[in-house]
Amino acid sequence: MFFSCYNTEQANTLLEVNASQKDKDFIMAVNWKKAEEYIKAGKGKLTPTKYAHNVYNESTHSATSEMKTQVLILDSKELKDICYMIPCPKSPHGCDVDPTGEYIVGSGKLAALIPVFSFDKMQNAIKNKQFEGEYDGIPVIKYEAALHGEVQKPGLGPLHTEFDGKGNAYTTFFVSSEVVKWDIKSLKVLDRVPTYYSVGHLCIPGGDSKKPFGKYLVAYNKITKDRYLPTGPELAQSAQIFDISGDKMQLILDFPTIGEPHYAQAAPADLIRNNGQLKFHKLEENKHPYVTKGEKEAKVTRQGNQVHVYMTSIRSHFAPDNIEGVKMGDVVYFHVTNLEQDWDVPHGFAVKGASNAELLIMPGETATLKWVPDRVGMFPMYCTDFCSALHQEMQGYVRVSPAGSSVPLTWSLGTNLPAATK
Repeated sequence: MFFSCYNTEQANTLLEVNASQKDKDFIMAVNWKKAEEYIKAGKGKLTPTKYAHNVYNESTHSATSEMKTQVLILDSKELKDICYMIPCPKSPHGCDVDPTGEYIVGSGKLAALIPVFSFDKMQNAIKNKQFEGEYDGIPVIKYEAALHGEVQKPGLGPLHTEFDGKGNAYTTFFVSSEVVKWDIKSLKVLDRVPTYYSVGHLCIPGGDSKKPFGKYLVAYNKITKDRYLPTGPELAQSAQIFDISGDKMQLILDFPTIGEPHYAQAAPADLIRNNGQLKFHKLEENKHPYVTKGEKEAKVTRQGNQVHVYMTSIRSHFAPDNIEGVKMGDVVYFHVTNLEQDWDVPHGFAVKGASNAELLIMPGETATLKWVPDRVGMFPMYCTDFCSALHQEMQGYVRVSPAGSSVPLTWSLGTNLPAATK
């Protein structure tokens, strides 16, 4: 694995100056197979820490969270053949490996060239101990020993690179606002196109995998300047799609997007269509502890000051849709089960005035919303995801009474309470 590393100066103030002084920083190469061997050999050390280990259960539609107090660490200073540093000019940002796994592209955002490293040459350098010293206890490989070559005068401010699977690389240049196409082996620049403006990330479908689908490229531009109306609350950003199937890149679409457009993945639709995405939860397999598998099972229960609402949703109503007997000081849990069994009919759920969140419940799924009423009154609850022509009518009401009141806990569906005025 390869990581870009900057601020080898170890500056901690005014980094725009103090972390940009050296001509080279590093690409760090991590031998994960060797790390795996050391772990199996018991070379790891348990170190005190604190983090949450979260596991989602598909059958209960809920997650468990366990706080961990230690983590296994491999010390790269002691185990010298896990990590290696490769010098890379200057303040490297992106670090990208071509589809063959042979070439590693380091994009130094303050450099006026692109260094391309060779995996085979790096392996030979390690074998022959072609080091120029250590950085913080990690061996530093000689720059020339791992270098395949440099792309000369490609542009200003290289950030990220992706590949088309045809031997070509495409690098974004933030300062000169362009995407540059170049040959991986010969390192010659083949084409360049302007972007509007200050492009950062880019995406070629499969462009960072072993089998790219090199037909289109999306440029994600970080600065818009005056290209779109300032409608607020934030300036729109821009993205551009290029056809890269020929020798020259051709702009085919230019469109606004939200900022900051960042890293993305794309793939041909046939890889995704009907490949697990048309998913719904079978009601008979729903093992959520608060599942309600039909309207006849809908109910409201009280446990001290906790009120549990076992609710269903289906086009176009909730059951129950009228609830009374909730009191100030209660904590209400709406456990909503979506009874739909069509994969594309989710339902939303919200309570007007709730200060925490709302739910999006997929077909056959059960989800829970916690609500703490903050005042006496009548509170609408409603579907927040368009589901049918009667989506607007998919609502109900919760009445909150004063603390200590004698209003009993009741719920209903299909009965006007009180009767409608004639």
